[in-house]
Amino acid sequence: MSKFSMLNHNDKVAVAVSGGKDSLSLLYVMKKILDSRQSAADLSAITIDEGIKGYRDESLKIVQDFCSSLSIPSKILSYKEIFGIDMDDAITLRSARKMSSCSMCGTFRRRATDMAAEAVGANVIATAHNLDDQVQSFMINMLAGDVDRIGWTYPEPVLYANNKLKKIKPFAEIYEQEIVFYALQREIPFQAEECPYMHESIRTAIRQFLNKFENEHPGMKYNMYSSITKISKAVKSNMQTPVVHICGKCRRECTSEICAACRTVKSLTNEEGSTRD
Repeated sequence: MSKFSMLNHNDKVAVAVSGGKDSLSLLYVMKKILDSRQSAADLSAITIDEGIKGYRDESLKIVQDFCSSLSIPSKILSYKEIFGIDMDDAITLRSARKMSSCSMCGTFRRRATDMAAEAVGANVIATAHNLDDQVQSFMINMLAGDVDRIGWTYPEPVLYANNKLKKIKPFAEIYEQEIVFYALQREIPFQAEECPYMHESIRTAIRQFLNKFENEHPGMKYNMYSSITKISKAVKSNMQTPVVHICGKCRRECTSEICAACRTVKSLTNEEGSTRD
């Protein structure tokens, strides 16, 4: 975190916690760091309930119990209460599989996470993206031809929402397997079950390829990450600052007349609905 100056004094941090090994380990580590600074009161956990029957209930219980054991306040927001639909609804309502579950969920999750952070009064959102995630995201963006998104994989803090929110990735340089070992060694409980919709994304195939590559050539993931960091830094330095608009439906900041969350809701419901402010 020091390498990229992720935290400042008086920051109030909201850790995005899903109930998996990465996010719960991050919450545990952030608790230790902020306790050492005598500012643990500046830490909260925020969790998003996507509304996936038979999957999310277990993780919500794990998060609530873990936060209680560490005396960390937690906030849960659901897609249903924010957007009027949940992921199970979205899968049924979508008109074609080209609108993947991960694409819809990612759009909703970013908005819901921002709203949850605002609800707990945080100015920093800490996510548990690890080195594996960083390399996978780079490859996905390369294959999609999405050059601008490559710039956003650079692990320095990202300021947005009129500089009121900042996103950080403290685990960006740590292997996923190292986090698994840490969670087991610290006896951190976590949900091992995978999202039932995850195999719609190309990320699964890329993850399997990279894991096989790493097994055959140890250290290649880290070498790739090092190269990706240099490339993403160069891309980001040449990116133009996007023009900020106010969404015509939900009235939140975005880069177009209607934000991605509202466009997604509209495409699913075929009506003039909007998200809550």
